Amino acid sequence: MYQRNSSGVTEFVLVGLSTSWELQILFFVLFFVLYIAIVLGNLLIVLTVILEPLLHTPMYMMLSNLSVLDICLATFATPKMIIDFLAELKTISFEGCMAQIFLLHVFAGSEMVLLVAMAYDRYVAICKPLHYATIMSLNKCIGLLVTSWVIGILHSLSQLAFTVDLPFCGPNIVDSYYCDLTLVIKLACTDTYVPEILLLLDSGLMGVTSFLLVLISYTVILVTVQHHSSAGMAKARATLTAHITVATLFFGPCIFIYVWPFSNFPVDKVFSVFSTICAPMLNPIIYTLRNKEVKTAMQKVKTQHVSVRQIFQLAPVLTKMMC
Repeated sequence: MYQRNSSGVTEFVLVGLSTSWELQILFFVLFFVLYIAIVLGNLLIVLTVILEPLLHTPMYMMLSNLSVLDICLATFATPKMIIDFLAELKTISFEGCMAQIFLLHVFAGSEMVLLVAMAYDRYVAICKPLHYATIMSLNKCIGLLVTSWVIGILHSLSQLAFTVDLPFCGPNIVDSYYCDLTLVIKLACTDTYVPEILLLLDSGLMGVTSFLLVLISYTVILVTVQHHSSAGMAKARATLTAHITVATLFFGPCIFIYVWPFSNFPVDKVFSVFSTICAPMLNPIIYTLRNKEVKTAMQKVKTQHVSVRQIFQLAPVLTKMMC
């Protein structure tokens, strides 16, 4: 990477969300609290799925993997953004900038594929319940999870491949709080028409295609169950509402940013914050508050751990009594 970046630009300056010191202090407190909530909320889901055997099913394995991706998506840039709120000059090295681009597209690309896999899982569970155990076996689920990460990595490498070769000869101000590929490419001192087209075909097409697959899957489910009992329809709608909400919150900003990647809109920063901070925070809320099984499992896990702690506290007393 050092050899390829022969243009002399060693760092980029991040504009951030605001130049007002008062707003930056407010944002520091706000985003610090939000980040802690994201990490703790998603970790709670991961630990609940791991500790509760009843949740060792494809749906909840995918849900826990979604939580891992949400933590990663919120972590690749948010901690630096929080620290930068207290810094007068917000800079990032060339290597750090390329690392942010790589990590963003790994996690975002993996989550896109995972949301498609989750939609497929719900389609099989609701439309083909008698064959669910056969179609969505443990190996099949693990294969889908591995595939989502592999596609995310390959997608990110394809983005980075035509970025590190670009010459940067002076302009180094990125109008965001992290290195967004669409903004970094525009700083190159060369014709960026080809990279722009590649970015549009790669990120834009991937986002739109994944979102359409999710919508098609849920539409087929609704059409399939509409002739069944009202109770089944109500349950299907409740499940689909949560999944469609998550998909819309995630795909909406991504599609807006990467379908028109090189047009500046005032809401670009808002969408960036929404996709990297708000969506990862809302996912655990949507899935836990609307899912009785998860809430029951959390209560059970909490009770079990309290009981274990009480046993360890009573152990010395019992030992003395026996002696």
